[in-house]
Order: sequence, then structure tokens, then C-alpha cells
Amino acid sequence: MCRHNYELGGPMTLQRRVQPRVNVSPSKKGPLQHHNLLVCHVTDFYPGSIQVRWFLNGQEETAGVVSTNLIRNGDWTFQILVMLEMTPQQGDVYTCQVEHTSLDSPVTVEWKAQSDSARSKTLTGAGGFVLGLIICGVGIFMHRRSKKVQRGSA
Repeated sequence: MCRHNYELGGPMTLQRRVQPRVNVSPSKKGPLQHHNLLVCHVTDFYPGSIQVRWFLNGQEETAGVVSTNLIRNGDWTFQILVMLEMTPQQGDVYTCQVEHTSLDSPVTVEWKAQSDSARSKTLTGAGGFVLGLIICGVGIFMHRRSKKVQRGSA
């Protein structure tokens, strides 16, 4: 029975290709110029053969790179964590590059080193924009409503 099922699944398994999902994040939130670990988490890929490389400002980094072994997900896909020891400086761009047989070209995910104040300014700007849209929407709604009331009383 098992051998029979293996023969059915064998050819399908060999041709199966599942593209990896890639996420990059620091292991801890901290200020610039402090030692940290940048994690490239590559998940849900098949087959298990994969190459993950780190780049800093376009130059490949090999020192300080640590990788887990392949981890089986239990659904015939795999995941792997590839970490880079680093001390981020303002403006540094770290790139995790993933090559896999399911991909036509490598997947790259960037992480840019920013100071807390730059992050704060970005969040403040985005929050202000959203608040402005809400106020504008309420204003348009009130204006249209007042026109309907004026037409009804005329």
C-alpha cells in the first residue's frame, strides 16, 4: 500500500515548486551604532535546496553570517533563518538575496538603517496625512448634508 502511494506521489513531488516568502527584520529594536542581529526569514519553499546571501550597500557580506539548518514545516515545505551580525550606521542598506529553483530571478528584500527620529518623522507624517484625509472626508460629508437640508427647506 505505501509503496503504491509513493509511486503515485513520487513524480508529482519531484516537479513541485513552491516559491519562498522572505521577511527581513532586526532581532531587537535598538538605536543605530549598536550591535544587532538582522534576520532573513525564508519560509514556505519547496524543494529544500536554497541559497540565501547578505549584502551591505551592494557588497556581499560573509563574515558574521549564521544560518539554521533547513526546518521542515510539516506540509512538505521548508523554512530557514539566515542571520547577519551587524552594527547599523545611518543610511546603510542591508539586502537579503534568495535564490531558489522556483524563482526566475533572485528575490531581494532590503532593510534600511534609520535613526529613531527619522522613523518617528515618517510615522508622524503618515499619521498627519491620514488625519487630514479623515477631516477632509468629514468636511465633504457635512457640506453635502447641509446642501440637502437647504434644498428640503426651499
